[in-house]
Amino acid sequence: MTRIDFDKYEDFYAKRTEGMRSSVMRDLMAIIARPDIISLAGGLPNTESFPAKTLAEITKAVSVNGTAAALQYGPTEGFEETRNNIVEVMAQENTVADPDNIIVTTGGQQGIDLVTRVLVDPGDVIIAEAPTYPGAIPSFCSFEADVIQVPLDNDGIRTDLLTQEVEKLAKAGRKPKFIYLIPDFHNPAGVCLSLERRVEIVELAKKHELIIVEDNPYAQLRFEGQHLPTLYSLDQDLNVIYLSTFSKILSPGIRLGWMVAPSPLLAKFNLGKQAADLCPSTLAQKIVNQYFREFRWQDYVEEVIKVYRTRRDAMLAALEEFFPEEASWTHPQGGFYIWVTLPDYLDTADLLALAIEEQKVAFVPGSGGWVDGSGANHMRLSFSAVPEDVITEGIERIAKVIREQMDLYRALRGSE
Repeated sequence: MTRIDFDKYEDFYAKRTEGMRSSVMRDLMAIIARPDIISLAGGLPNTESFPAKTLAEITKAVSVNGTAAALQYGPTEGFEETRNNIVEVMAQENTVADPDNIIVTTGGQQGIDLVTRVLVDPGDVIIAEAPTYPGAIPSFCSFEADVIQVPLDNDGIRTDLLTQEVEKLAKAGRKPKFIYLIPDFHNPAGVCLSLERRVEIVELAKKHELIIVEDNPYAQLRFEGQHLPTLYSLDQDLNVIYLSTFSKILSPGIRLGWMVAPSPLLAKFNLGKQAADLCPSTLAQKIVNQYFREFRWQDYVEEVIKVYRTRRDAMLAALEEFFPEEASWTHPQGGFYIWVTLPDYLDTADLLALAIEEQKVAFVPGSGGWVDGSGANHMRLSFSAVPEDVITEGIERIAKVIREQMDLYRALRGSE
């Protein structure tokens, strides 16, 4: 094997690569793919419940009737039919969208990248929740943003602290390029932004002429409680950019998402997308469009919600049974995740290494949700892709590692 001298390339890298960071989830993918590991880490949809016969019928129909178009380039903003189907999905959330204000993206992740690419110069401020989506942090850091994170609680981002931060920045002559929020079944915290706070945030954006980026991939996956209006639907002043994806309601493998934005912004996002990938996958769009024509997509969502609800309940029961009383966790009404808080002397990155090595189980350490590496005593647990009995076994294994480390800490404290 040829020995590679990595130093020889140092002078070629752009300065912005110094701020590039890997997503904690991407780092874990190789480990959690191992058959001997119980993974409560990946936020993976339960694609096993998607009917194979249906997929075969769709693929056959696309192959027979639309091969030429499916294998050709398409418009940067996506096919009109795809955008109309997105309008239908958003209507299910009681949100009215104009297909002319929609761009089909290569997954939801591209929406985050395009917003940051188009709006952010080095040093510009982005406000996000603390914690925030671990996959957004690499995008923010790649474009050298100054990310300010505002704590959240069981009702979402603390609007009192958000208001203070915005006013503090205004006094300093700085204005955030956008406020990035995950309002429904937050990743990683699992909580929902309350209606009262949604209204407050929209009013704050109006008062200070701010842009809100609403990243809402889990909105359809509510198990209980009342659906809450999207920030986009509450906004009357064209201050909200809405992002979502087909990954959670169909399949992540098709790599299709979307963004909805006011037309002046959308024109710039379209240029950014042209430079990135020319157009979204035409084949994937044809498959989605055929599915919407032939089947009722809501039926699949309703079925998969039943699966997720049962698995959430299994994880909550296991946490109650096996985790120490010093731990606490969220009780999500939907989505994929439960957020666990441990005593502040524990570091979940260290716990993860032990859990993988000793117990063959994985989770996401909490520090992945902070730009500065805070949140070390938290962990994200995902119940979406794992059967109930495996969830219970995985939680019991994690609990063993936690209790061992707590006992070690107490022993060391006692010996001082």
